[in-house]
Amino acid sequence: MQLPRFSSKSIVDSLQEQFNVRAIGLVLLCVLLGVLAGASVSFGPFWLGFAALFALGGSLLILRSTDLGLAAVFAVIALLPFGALPFKIAVTPTFLELALIALLGIALLRVLAVPELDLRMSALGGPVLGWIGLTVFSLVLGAGGLPDNLTLHNYLKFMLGVLLFFAVINVVRTREQMRFAMRVVVLGGAAAALIGLGLYALNDQTALRLLVALGRLGYPTSGRVLRYVEDDPGGLERAIGTAIDPNSFGGTLALVCALTTAQLWAQRPVWPRWMLAGMAALMALCTFLTYSRAALGGLLVATFFLAIVRERRLWWLIGGAGVVGAIAIFGLGLGDAFVERIVEGVQFQDQANQMRLAEFRNAIAIIERYPVFGVGFGAGPELGLITGVSSIYLAMGERIGLVGLGVFIGIFVAFFVITLRALKRIDEERAALLLGVQAGILASLAVGLLDHYYFNIEFSHMAALFWGVVGLGMVVVRDELPETVPS
Repeated sequence: MQLPRFSSKSIVDSLQEQFNVRAIGLVLLCVLLGVLAGASVSFGPFWLGFAALFALGGSLLILRSTDLGLAAVFAVIALLPFGALPFKIAVTPTFLELALIALLGIALLRVLAVPELDLRMSALGGPVLGWIGLTVFSLVLGAGGLPDNLTLHNYLKFMLGVLLFFAVINVVRTREQMRFAMRVVVLGGAAAALIGLGLYALNDQTALRLLVALGRLGYPTSGRVLRYVEDDPGGLERAIGTAIDPNSFGGTLALVCALTTAQLWAQRPVWPRWMLAGMAALMALCTFLTYSRAALGGLLVATFFLAIVRERRLWWLIGGAGVVGAIAIFGLGLGDAFVERIVEGVQFQDQANQMRLAEFRNAIAIIERYPVFGVGFGAGPELGLITGVSSIYLAMGERIGLVGLGVFIGIFVAFFVITLRALKRIDEERAALLLGVQAGILASLAVGLLDHYYFNIEFSHMAALFWGVVGLGMVVVRDELPETVPS
């Protein structure tokens, strides 16, 4: 029996052409809504039923246009990475979890329902799935079975972030969608930087009051809400935006700023050049004010990469910035505290880097004892061995072993081989976008030498941003990338 074929590009329209499928789906949907509505009225707050209706409306919008789903994911990553629903069911789902589940589910349904949409994996799809399998194995092995609920929930959030890689390569199928995705990423980074600078400019009490107001959405309301260098309220305040942690905030900005900088000299930039220049400046300034040395180092590495590989004029920008910085520091006496922080960091004399060295020694001890598959994602396996280290590479070594670390490194060696080769055959517009992706990923990998957020199950938004941008890179190098969806 030959199955009927769909010709439209929307899953909603495709399902509507098949009366039986639509009828069955409608019945199941009505039953599910009835159960949820009854449960919400009986056991939950009165407004839960209205929230379900809004969620249904949002899902229908994503069905009509996956671009909206992708925009929602990147918007949450940038603006409310830790935002969660203001009530608890069994666990408290975050906005990012819900957005990722919706996008992944709709992407899969579109592939299943529309024969014209093939399931795409890309050259990296198999290795990424293999790496995910290793993380699952280490999770179970380290826990001796099923891990505790908190660890499992955090791990699932992290995996949803990694799976954004597959959602992106299956949702972004045209040049128009590619440009849209890049615009959203850049705009999200600029908006996050603007919020970070705004909060930084406010007096501490006002900034604290605004951040504590986010407590209804799962944000901390006590403790280290505002952040300072060496946790000294009398010292340098650090820009955090809505990211809670200044180092993770800096890592996010470094990636997106590198991607944005590559667009400044593109023949067809995703935003007007004057806007891109302003957004890149906002992100660079905010990255500086996080006082994250790893993030600043990553951004510098990405800028040098762009200057060497593509845009020689960047050397003038780098040189000019160096001259202005030298005048400000040595001529005007500005930034003395920052320079002192950098010097102490390079010499590993400050408290933060002393702790980092201790973490490195501890991580190496764990890797020596559990070298193959690591200790999983829970607590340390032995007394005196504490998991957690400020480096994604050592973190992988201790969590998923040298096997998992080796696969990860292999994935990104392959990524740069594939993308550097693609630069020779793709057109100028795609080459500019691809260089931005390469610079952003290189910035993240450099940041990862001294920070762990891209491989920390409690920071799933960092994993989502990282792997989502990798997915965009795999979209750009496709042999066939039509301007729009054929009608």
